[in-house]
Amino acid sequence: MKVAVVGGGASGLMAAYAAAKKGHDVVLVEKNEKLGKKIYITGKGRCNLTNDCPPEEFLQNVVRGEKFLRGAVYRFPPSALMSLLEEHGLALKTERGNRVFPVSDHASDVTKTLEKMCIKAGVCFKLNTEVLKIELLHSTMRGIITTNGAILCDFCVIATGGLSYPSTGSTGDGLRFAKEAGHTIVPCVPSLVGMETVQDLSSAQGISVKNCVLACRQGEKTIFSEMGELLFTHYGVSGPLVLSLSARINRLPFQALSFSLDFKPALGEKQLDARLLRDFAERKNEHMKNVIRGLLPQTLGLLVLRAAGISPDKQANAVTAEERRALTTALRSFSLSPKKLRGFDEAVVTSGGVSLGEIDPKTMQSKLVKGLAFCGEALDADAYTGGFNLHIAFATGFAAGNGIPLE
Repeated sequence: MKVAVVGGGASGLMAAYAAAKKGHDVVLVEKNEKLGKKIYITGKGRCNLTNDCPPEEFLQNVVRGEKFLRGAVYRFPPSALMSLLEEHGLALKTERGNRVFPVSDHASDVTKTLEKMCIKAGVCFKLNTEVLKIELLHSTMRGIITTNGAILCDFCVIATGGLSYPSTGSTGDGLRFAKEAGHTIVPCVPSLVGMETVQDLSSAQGISVKNCVLACRQGEKTIFSEMGELLFTHYGVSGPLVLSLSARINRLPFQALSFSLDFKPALGEKQLDARLLRDFAERKNEHMKNVIRGLLPQTLGLLVLRAAGISPDKQANAVTAEERRALTTALRSFSLSPKKLRGFDEAVVTSGGVSLGEIDPKTMQSKLVKGLAFCGEALDADAYTGGFNLHIAFATGFAAGNGIPLE
């Protein structure tokens, strides 16, 4: 069967490889000048390609699409991907949090390995070729209309990604093709991205706080509360905690959400108060802007003092019991006023895409149009950071390529 794969990223390369290995005549069409352009920037250029954990643990890190992805992840788990890449010469290593990287720390080596796998399997590449439209010529033939002419095929796999990092070519082409084919598109929003705040936190820009707890509430309901690392930026907050939070709240109305930070979660209220009393006693004649440095970096400490209503030039021995309680509250529940999440140009992944109810989870094939499949970020499935999203691309790509019938 003549198969056209549209998109040369992680899911497209894997789909093309799997289809070719099964015996299909495969052409992969990529609008960029090279393959895997988004792979090059993943993991800060090192490519966190998967997470070395069992399928059940993997699925616990999926934010949306866990039930849909179950079969694909069990059939092509992280261990299978790692074995496949190692068999083709890519040395791998596992780091903190079971994150898997190439030993070389070069994302380009991942792309080169996938390309080598595809070439060996017989895949033909067409680079610098943008797909403009996918036409259904009749029940068993499709016309892929490109900037370099038409390509006829019996089966088409759309692996064009979502909307995140549009500079890499992820401009929503596949979502347009899906909509034109009659599919429902779940509105796309940025995920795994920083958050802008109403209050100005820029004075603490660049400060990273570890082992703090970030909580989000919708009315009286706590919808997120986790400990980890948070980074203050010129626009608000980012870092691992905020990226995970964004995946949980990106479809919720921001005006209904409230956020708070606990800078000292290891200390109970009485323990923290005792710590403050001890610091105040030891440094009773010093200004609070200096005393607070025993608890937090100074610029961040100044923000906390402001939230507590305490002058940074006030001496420690002049702080009242009421002010001390206010400081304890500010340290344990520092309020963040959300404005919005950052945009697609900074988002690690896209949340939203082709509705999963219209896709066969075993083969990734459309339930609406025969001979059409979708994989990777074009699907309405996403996960937390740690290699999970890239593995979703590989697993759905493998399922799409492997699921194409021989006749």
